[in-house]
Amino acid sequence: MDVTRARSATADKSLRGVWNRVANRLSSLISDSLLVLVARIAIAGIFFMSGRTKVSDFLTITPSTYELFRTEYALPVISSELAAHLATYSEHIFPVLLVLGLFTRLSAVALLGMTFVIEVFVYPDAWAIHLSWAGLLLLIVARGAGSVSLDRRLGIR
Repeated sequence: MDVTRARSATADKSLRGVWNRVANRLSSLISDSLLVLVARIAIAGIFFMSGRTKVSDFLTITPSTYELFRTEYALPVISSELAAHLATYSEHIFPVLLVLGLFTRLSAVALLGMTFVIEVFVYPDAWAIHLSWAGLLLLIVARGAGSVSLDRRLGIR
């Protein structure tokens, strides 16, 4: 009985040891800087592409965008016209800042606030999508821009 336990414990330790070595290797290959860089680009793409659907030319808000904010995206606190401008410009400015890694935490917090507003007032049933956005944004808020960023180069924490 003791021999069986010893063999089982040895097999467990070796399997656990192999797994821990693999996990340590993966941790050394995938740095926080790489994680936040991927998160910055991913979430920036989502918001920027959404912003591009609201404009024509460079940043001319389309009539259909104003209509969308009057009907489907109507918010209880601010006018639909103001909301259209705030959302459209936010979806252009903050993603660019995220990709550059400039004022990264501020940009992530702004888009996290926007995500909250969308979840609460516009699409409350889309919580799974919004939670994935929040996960990316919270990682950026917590870890900052990482080493591949203008924040790092300028000494902005």
